[in-house]
Amino acid sequence: MMNPIPSSMYNVALILLFSFLLGMSSAKLSEDFYEKSCPKALFIIKSGVRSAVRAEPRMGASLLRLHFHDCFVNGCDASVLLDDTPTFTGEKTAGPNIGSIRGFDVIDDIKTQIEKYCPGVVSCADILAVAGRDSTVALDGPSWKVLLGRRDSTTASFSDANRDLPAPNSNLNQLISAYSNKGFSVREMVALSGSHTIGQARCVNFRDRIYNDTNINAPFARSLQANCPRSQGDDNLAPLDVTTPTSFDNKYFKNLQSQKGLLHSDQVLFNGGSTDSIVNIYSSNPSTFASDFANAMVKMSTLSPLTGSNGQIRKNCRKIN
Repeated sequence: MMNPIPSSMYNVALILLFSFLLGMSSAKLSEDFYEKSCPKALFIIKSGVRSAVRAEPRMGASLLRLHFHDCFVNGCDASVLLDDTPTFTGEKTAGPNIGSIRGFDVIDDIKTQIEKYCPGVVSCADILAVAGRDSTVALDGPSWKVLLGRRDSTTASFSDANRDLPAPNSNLNQLISAYSNKGFSVREMVALSGSHTIGQARCVNFRDRIYNDTNINAPFARSLQANCPRSQGDDNLAPLDVTTPTSFDNKYFKNLQSQKGLLHSDQVLFNGGSTDSIVNIYSSNPSTFASDFANAMVKMSTLSPLTGSNGQIRKNCRKIN
């Protein structure tokens, strides 16, 4: 006959099991994560985003890009927001980020407002995720449910940012590989690339294409060369979507069909390859693109989040506590 388990050991086992289950539940993202702890958080973020986009429509694309560049490097943990220090090099000066990502002041302003209302509760990573969604909506794009409960990293990776973020001169295989490494299908990669229906790019990122690529509309190339000479004007800007640059729609894909993709990495999506058919679908069916984009964004925004007791809730998004 087996000896009975002492009640004290049984109670300890129950406590451990409860703690384990509590830890599991706390590690889950949820749409209503701040419903009790900071019920005005989503309103504050939305108001801040709308105000910034009204003042400068380009900011909508910048905030969406900031969220993407955060999540693609070691997950959605606000590591992209950390400033360099004398003893720390963050991600802001990595090749794909320097001169490209912006909107930090908008996130700072939102964080300041939230800290006044509920200090130490809402993470910078969650602010980025919600701002990415609200920016898209502010420019007439689709909405999606943002799951919340991320925490902020206490470190960042300059080398991973250089390695993981797709470059503007990427070929199709490189794009497919970069997205596949993060768990995305080819179709999801094309859908997420459709975010280039808003925003602008610097001359340095499309100069080689407009002077050397052959799969480019000639009048389109000449119109860009006027503002992007061969040897200067690196920071001169051009819209990623020449048709409707401040409206989130499917014109980006129509532009690709006319060989008017601004970046080399845009046009390779429609260049006689495996993704041509997906571009054709999105070009003809704006609602399909909107739905696929929203679903892919939900997936992207949940890449390797820090939850539970991992990371921290930064008081200032630019530095660790």
